[in-house]
Amino acid sequence: MTGLRYVYAVCRPFRAALQAQLTGVGGVPVGLLNHQGLVAVVSTVPASDFAEEPLLEHLADPDWRAAVARCHQCVIDALTAVTTPLPLRPATVCCDDSALRAMMEAREAEFTHTLDRLDGRVEWGVRVYTETQPAEEFATRLHAMLSRYAEDSRFRSRKLSAPELSGGTGHNVLNAAYLVSRADSEEFVEMVDRAKSDALPGVRVELAGPWAAYSFAGEYAEEKEMHGAYCGPRS
Repeated sequence: MTGLRYVYAVCRPFRAALQAQLTGVGGVPVGLLNHQGLVAVVSTVPASDFAEEPLLEHLADPDWRAAVARCHQCVIDALTAVTTPLPLRPATVCCDDSALRAMMEAREAEFTHTLDRLDGRVEWGVRVYTETQPAEEFATRLHAMLSRYAEDSRFRSRKLSAPELSGGTGHNVLNAAYLVSRADSEEFVEMVDRAKSDALPGVRVELAGPWAAYSFAGEYAEEKEMHGAYCGPRS
């Protein structure tokens, strides 16, 4: 076994073309594997790095994890421009196409249900920082307003995740993700811009996105940490 299948995301078949010469981990071109109405977005990676034992060793190296996460995110960003992907956690690998098809078949109902829920929607991230004084009341009001407008919302860990919000200084009093339809995204951004204008001195509101809906993809994305997942024979 010299090559494994690295899986970036699962989505429905789409007609739009991915950007020319899109590459993934290790600079290898990205391909599509169709199975029973679903599409896995994949590339080939070396078993010497991504088989179960070496993968566990590499995951202890923060530089290695960061490099893989950047490549993973580039592919997810390209997908988000043309369709609604269900992003899988970075370093998800299968031993071959047969194992990948078996995984897709076993989880077909789950994947389909999640893709139905995310279809036509993106994730926006909002953070609120205060430099000089508490701003919990402002952050609470803002979160309540945005949550009423969004279709769903999640508080996020203060650990930055992929995709990351810009690093900010000061005391973080809100770090939340919002699931918003693409059609409503412009108005959502305008609401956040108005909140920036209304913020008290020393309070900063940051908006980032749109992203694939990592925070609403359940166990598949595992956004807080890169754990990896190996689908194949155990050593």
